[in-house]
Amino acid sequence: MTRTSLDLVTKITPADLAKPTPCSAWTLHGLLAHMATQHHGFAAAADGESHPDHWRLLPLGDDPIDTYRASVNRVLNAFAAHDLADRKFALPEFSTEITFTAEQALGFHFVDYLVHSWDVAKTLGLPVEFQKEVLDAGLGFAKAIPNGKSRDAPGAAFGPAVDATGPSDLDTIVALLGRSPSWPDRMVPQMNLTPAVRE
Repeated sequence: MTRTSLDLVTKITPADLAKPTPCSAWTLHGLLAHMATQHHGFAAAADGESHPDHWRLLPLGDDPIDTYRASVNRVLNAFAAHDLADRKFALPEFSTEITFTAEQALGFHFVDYLVHSWDVAKTLGLPVEFQKEVLDAGLGFAKAIPNGKSRDAPGAAFGPAVDATGPSDLDTIVALLGRSPSWPDRMVPQMNLTPAVRE
C-alpha cells in the first residue's frame, strides 16, 4: 500500500495540490502532509519512540513529492527490522495508556494506506488496483471497525459508513470507511481531523 501511494504521489503536479479530496476537510496538499506525518509517526513508534511530537504535522516544504518519498523510505526501513514482531508500539493518537503489538500497528497502517491510495487516485482521476489478497485483508479490517456514534465524534478515525457499494471490493472497503465510491459525484462529509488522528 505504501509503495502504491508513492507511485500515485509521484504523478502529482503543483496545480494538483489545491484540488479537493474524498477527505473533504483537506485539499490534496493537506492530505499529503497528513500521510507523510503518519509515516513518520509509525516509524518513530517502530523505533520505540512514544513522544507525541513525532505525530505533529510535517511541513511538505518546497518539494512535496520528495518529502513524501522520504517519509515512505523512513517507514519502510523501520518496518523492515528483523525483530519488529517482538516490539510494542506506542501510538499516542490511539491511547496514551497502552501500547500495541506490531501486528495491530501494521494493520492500522495497512488499512490507512489502502484507503489513502484510493483517495489520491480519485483526486487525480487515476485508476488504482490491488491484488485480491490485499483487498481480502482490507475488507476484513474494514468490516471489523465498529460503525456507530463514535464515528460522529470529533477526531473519529473514519466517518460513518456509507450506504453505497460499487462493483469491486475496493468500493466496498471505502464505503465501509465513510467514503462514497462514486466520489466526486456524491460528496460525503468527513471529520476535520488533526494531524495526530488517523483518517
